[in-house]
Amino acid sequence: MAYPQLVMYEEEAKQISSILDKLVRDSNAKAVFLVDKDGQLISQSGETENFDSTSLASLTAGNIAATGGLAKLIGEKEFSIIFHEGEKDNIHISIVGQRVILVVIFDNRSSLGLVRLRVRKASDELASIFDKLAEKSKKAASSESPFAEITDEDIDKLFNI
Repeated sequence: MAYPQLVMYEEEAKQISSILDKLVRDSNAKAVFLVDKDGQLISQSGETENFDSTSLASLTAGNIAATGGLAKLIGEKEFSIIFHEGEKDNIHISIVGQRVILVVIFDNRSSLGLVRLRVRKASDELASIFDKLAEKSKKAASSESPFAEITDEDIDKLFNI
């Protein structure tokens, strides 16, 4: 299902930042990133200065696309959660509301169980916000543009053409 282009409003941006901050604290994560499926960074929280967030966002979206192809090969719609375990750091990636990707980077100060528990709650809250944003975008798209009544003739007159 294709989703309309979303516009981020200040109120929702603040709510998203608050949820990500809480997720970092409650899961004892190093960093949390919220990325759209096109690979654009939406928001981040935690110790993010040590990461190339642009590359991380792009590669995460690519990872989701690649695993989506694998899922289709075995008859699944998609894999909603992906986990990568490293020697020092781990990455938990989940799809939120079929719209965005939540990336949690954590080390041995936390556990996969705790991260999954906290991500589940944060995902529900984020999905609700993105549903509201989608509704706002839908309403904005359906309202008539203030430029709709301007004709080519009006523009020509304006510029004395």
